[in-house]
Amino acid sequence: MSQQTVPTPSVRPKDGLLIAGILLIALNLRPALAAVGPLIGMIRDSTGLSNTMLGLLTTLPLLAFASISLVAPLVTRRYGIPGMLAAAMGLLTIGIAVRSIPAVFTLYIGTLLLGIAIAFGNVLLPGLVKQSFSKKFGLMTSMYSGAMGLGAAFAAGITVPLAEGLSWGWRGALAVWAALATMALLLWLPQLSRSKYVRPPGSYKQAMKALLASRLAWNVALFMGLQSLAYYVVLAWLPDMIQGRGEDAVFAGWMLSLSQATGVLGSLLTPLWAGKRPDQRSIIITLIALEVVALFGLIFPGIGPVQLWVAMIGFSLGGAFGLSLYLIVVRSSNTETATKLSGMAQAIGYSLAATGPFIAGSLFDLTANWNYVFVLLLGVAALKLYTGLGAARPEMVSLE
Repeated sequence: MSQQTVPTPSVRPKDGLLIAGILLIALNLRPALAAVGPLIGMIRDSTGLSNTMLGLLTTLPLLAFASISLVAPLVTRRYGIPGMLAAAMGLLTIGIAVRSIPAVFTLYIGTLLLGIAIAFGNVLLPGLVKQSFSKKFGLMTSMYSGAMGLGAAFAAGITVPLAEGLSWGWRGALAVWAALATMALLLWLPQLSRSKYVRPPGSYKQAMKALLASRLAWNVALFMGLQSLAYYVVLAWLPDMIQGRGEDAVFAGWMLSLSQATGVLGSLLTPLWAGKRPDQRSIIITLIALEVVALFGLIFPGIGPVQLWVAMIGFSLGGAFGLSLYLIVVRSSNTETATKLSGMAQAIGYSLAATGPFIAGSLFDLTANWNYVFVLLLGVAALKLYTGLGAARPEMVSLE
């Protein structure tokens, strides 16, 4: 299959402007979401919305990710990756701005718009990395997945100081991220004139049929999906889990920050490790082993410090995220395959992610014991091991 965008000689893997553009786009794919959680109390007090309605502020983007991820490759066939990434950054800017308008309905409209924009970025970056960094995509995947994690951690850390310390309020603290999206758009615009778009031949329907018939593609997709489910369960409930051990809210908050910090480290290091070998099964086993040991450490409080187990589970989940992005690229035969496989994997991933926190919360409501949720995560880890070992074999997904 032909690639979607054929770079001109001026576009090379070592092009600093291209790398900077990719990293700044990646940096934008989490702050608009990560900034919401710390502000939920302020939003509730200001709007009078119920917890159920506030939960939609997190669920809507995940649903947008799941639904748009399958559509994104089809739209990209018409306009190309560089053009769609520019459109995504423009839509992200608009969505953040609309979300900050003083009205409840715009809060949800803006959230939906930014969710659609981020979905395109999520899906298209692996294809772009495959296209532009065919010999160094391990390094590039490490860099951009790390940038995504840093964006989330940075937004979570400074949102409340912006809202309270600078008296911007919650709307101002959410609106500020439109500036970062605008910067990414402006930095990316030169790429539109530096690449010549060639629409790939063949039927999109037939290509997707071939992809859905591939066992390897399903293993890659399910590994990413199960990773996403575990990550969002931990993101949503880790503070409550820690408080269930008798710790206070401040300590629990620091533990969430620790898990995010070690997650960034995992997402940076794992693709680099994966890029040094054609077979990633040993990496899968290592990451799952770390996660399982950490979960047992959280189930049995007396066997070690909670900080160690939280750091381990954060590193494992972050590493699995970086590895899932790497597998999309390395298991694809060309750019078009990478884009479609990315769409399939992320559609499945975010569908599972949207259900994870709800299932975990319901399980705790039924049992009043977080250990049952840890057992659930152990089951997810076992499934990740099975699908991950299948995805890590040195094989290729082809649409031909």
